[in-house]
Amino acid sequence: MKVVKSLLLGSAAGLVAVAGAQAADLPVKAKPVEYVKICSLYGAGFFYIPGTDTCIKLGGAVRVQAEWNAGSGGVPVGIGSNTEAAQGAFTRSATNDVNFRTRLYFSVDARQQTEYGTLRSFFRFGAQQTTPADASNNSSVVFWDRAFIQFAGFTVGKTLSFFDGVSFATFNYNNPRTMADTGPNGLTVWAYTWQFGNGISGTISAEDPNGRFKNVTESLPLVIGGNVPASNGLAGNAGNGFLFPDVVGALRVDQAWGSAQVMAAMHDASGAYYNNAAVSSGHPDNAFGWAVGGAFTINLPSFGATSNVNSQPNVDQLQFSAAYGVGAVGYTTNMNGGSLLVNGNSSLAFTNMSDGFYNAALNGGQVSMSTAWSAYGGYQHLWTPNWRTSLYGGYVAYQAPGALDQAVCQPLSTIINVGRCFDWHVMQVGSRTQWNPVSQLDVGVDVLYSKVGTEFGGSDILAGAPQKQGALSFADQDVWSVMFRVQRNFWP
Repeated sequence: MKVVKSLLLGSAAGLVAVAGAQAADLPVKAKPVEYVKICSLYGAGFFYIPGTDTCIKLGGAVRVQAEWNAGSGGVPVGIGSNTEAAQGAFTRSATNDVNFRTRLYFSVDARQQTEYGTLRSFFRFGAQQTTPADASNNSSVVFWDRAFIQFAGFTVGKTLSFFDGVSFATFNYNNPRTMADTGPNGLTVWAYTWQFGNGISGTISAEDPNGRFKNVTESLPLVIGGNVPASNGLAGNAGNGFLFPDVVGALRVDQAWGSAQVMAAMHDASGAYYNNAAVSSGHPDNAFGWAVGGAFTINLPSFGATSNVNSQPNVDQLQFSAAYGVGAVGYTTNMNGGSLLVNGNSSLAFTNMSDGFYNAALNGGQVSMSTAWSAYGGYQHLWTPNWRTSLYGGYVAYQAPGALDQAVCQPLSTIINVGRCFDWHVMQVGSRTQWNPVSQLDVGVDVLYSKVGTEFGGSDILAGAPQKQGALSFADQDVWSVMFRVQRNFWP
């Protein structure tokens, strides 16, 4: 019995030893995996950053477009800036009838709940290449147009101006000049918004004045041709530095039917020093321009069609905005200075703009401010869930101060037939049709007609351009522009 008992105990001990050895070979139990968790607080596309209470959404887009009679970005040829005009006004080699542009965006939107409300930070940047202006060896232009923080009613950073009542970004591809939308580039703001309930809000904002074409001119040479005298009493640009931010106030309502806003702005229109070849001879007193405006969006039934495209409105929309400015031209148009629209190398429409003009002998040496007004509207109809068409148009009119007319335009009338030589207006009408074959893919075409009316009339002999011989006439001009675009959006 003792022998049997010893054998049984030995076998049991051996089994325990083997079991212990096998247990030692088993893997250690892994820690629970922390999967990405969807955040539904702020809409589609947000998820929690693991280990935090912050929700984040990643987004972006790839855009490819071809433009005819539009300079890199949908600006009609000749209705942009003096740089465009100087490059292509009278030469075949510098004029581009066609432009290609490829652009990419990447954006990050991070939000979290706090005892003071939502804390949000957002930024967007990208890169682009415009052919033939940019080289094809990946030396693309890097840009950023949004970077702001929102907290407890404050908005600080680069975003849309609070003077912008509506955005026509879903109506057109081209870049009209008959409104002053800051959407394409953004600007820096320091703003506070009060929420009064029922969708009503009010905002006060200090904004970057350079984002609104801050320009005060002590001179505006009219040396376009050989007959115009080089010395006309105005001989060089002299705007002041950044003395004061623009102050913008807006009262807004957002409801299911749409939105409406009224707004006002104060704009620095001070000059620098009087032009003097020997010494500085003083400067005009500070001057402040102003602007007022209104805008609305109305959502309308789409006759049964409902969009299945997340990035586009799923209703018909009617939008309108208008603005009037004195010494604050950039609140009525996003034209970047003057323009030169040429027709067949034989005639042109000449425009120039500035918030104000001055010199030591003009208006007592003080800044005389220009005035401008604009109106812009559009309607977009949803034909089917995947097809939409918009019709849009606008008008902007600019009038230089009477003191400038007395000092420059009237003396020139003995040489060229001019009345108020710096006054002008621009009219634009366009239509865009877009197809969305699948969600988040835009394919469309935008056609824009632009007409520039100028008060600078008569004719002149062109100097310094051998490509053009004989008399050059000044008259109203027009241009058709077309843009084709394909864009893939990968934000939800």
